[in-house]
Amino acid sequence: MEFSITKPAIKWFIKELDLSEGDNVRFFARVGGCSTVQSGYSLGISKEEPMEAGKTFESEGITFFIENKDLWYFNDHDLKIKYSKKYDEISYDYSENE
Repeated sequence: MEFSITKPAIKWFIKELDLSEGDNVRFFARVGGCSTVQSGYSLGISKEEPMEAGKTFESEGITFFIENKDLWYFNDHDLKIKYSKKYDEISYDYSENE
């Protein structure tokens, strides 16, 4: 599983979550919502310290991570997080990894 975040999306996270250098952002599986990779689940976001990070992405002094226990959610898919200027929100693009 690969995990990446575009520069515009990182700027969105910094603004929306009031992030500073040294902060950590967790992406996790949560019950409810909709997803193209897991029925009945969606991706949640939380500003917190990692316990057992399975995947990390670092930029602007901020660590974005997914815990080992949440990797099942991605079901052999890569995740690219992008920003939509038109809607002023982020989007999650999942693609099957090779």
